Amino acid sequence: MSKNPNELASQLPKIPVDDDGPIFAEPWQAQAFAMTVKLHEKGAFTWPEWAEHLGAELAAAGKDDTADNYYLHWLAALEKLLDSKNIVPSLERESCKDAWDKAARATPHGMPIVLGS
Repeated sequence: MSKNPNELASQLPKIPVDDDGPIFAEPWQAQAFAMTVKLHEKGAFTWPEWAEHLGAELAAAGKDDTADNYYLHWLAALEKLLDSKNIVPSLERESCKDAWDKAARATPHGMPIVLGS
């Protein structure tokens, strides 16, 4: 049975939460959280696999790391997990990042970013 995101958040170390569940300082943080939950629900990886990757990222950051960096570690763990399972290999991910960066730089401020034609 699938768990709800607030229940999952309560099981994760250091995740910023309030009474309503996880809190996000930026939209990308919520998107990374949602992608992780959805990929888990779709069977891309188990929760213990996810916890192992996230735990490794947090451990590498050290005990003096701040909560401000939590979702940077979250995203790094997700990227490494997807790469290790060949779901989104690093070369494909980097290609998408480059295309996104190029499109973002070519887009006037306030306009939607469009990839491709």
